[in-house]
Amino acid sequence: MAYKTPKEPQTARTAAARLTRDAWLDAAFKAAVEHGFDGVRVLVLADTLGVTRGSFYWHFKDHADLIAALLERWRAGEAAGNQQMQQPASNNPIEDLEILLDAALAHGGADLGNMRFELALRGLGRRDAAVAAMLLEVDQARMALFAGKFARIAPDAKTATDLAALFYLAIVGSFQALSRPQAAHPTKQYLQDIIGHFLVKQQAK
Repeated sequence: MAYKTPKEPQTARTAAARLTRDAWLDAAFKAAVEHGFDGVRVLVLADTLGVTRGSFYWHFKDHADLIAALLERWRAGEAAGNQQMQQPASNNPIEDLEILLDAALAHGGADLGNMRFELALRGLGRRDAAVAAMLLEVDQARMALFAGKFARIAPDAKTATDLAALFYLAIVGSFQALSRPQAAHPTKQYLQDIIGHFLVKQQAK
């Protein structure tokens, strides 16, 4: 009778091999959205994912490594989005700005997850110099993108930069308003309409 090799028992090692690095990052992202970065804890994430803490160390050295990977994934996504929006979405510069505004306000998705994540990230940046430096780079890249769009309709570079700053401030303020409990905040369409009217369409006159 041929000897049959027994099946390998379920272990933390085999479970970890099946649980991807992105699954941990997705869980960490959700925790930051719901509870801020203080809520991104390895034991809590492991419990949420239904695995042991040993599974975590299959993919990350420690908690700091997890946070660094989460921030880098977000930063890379932001850079890719900015790069994609560099090209005009319309030959009409006003329409191009309106499309950009819609994309910016819709960035959080249906559940506003990205908006709330960024707000949590900015909270972290107030006490972490490295995060603050990363956010400054992201802000500068966004401002450069917006200024380039407004340069198509503004009479000079200073006006384009000033309009871009107001445009960005309006978007950031919208993030704050839209991230509040559903019953209390204005709608995305209302905010999009007033920003579009005063900062975009008025420039065509």
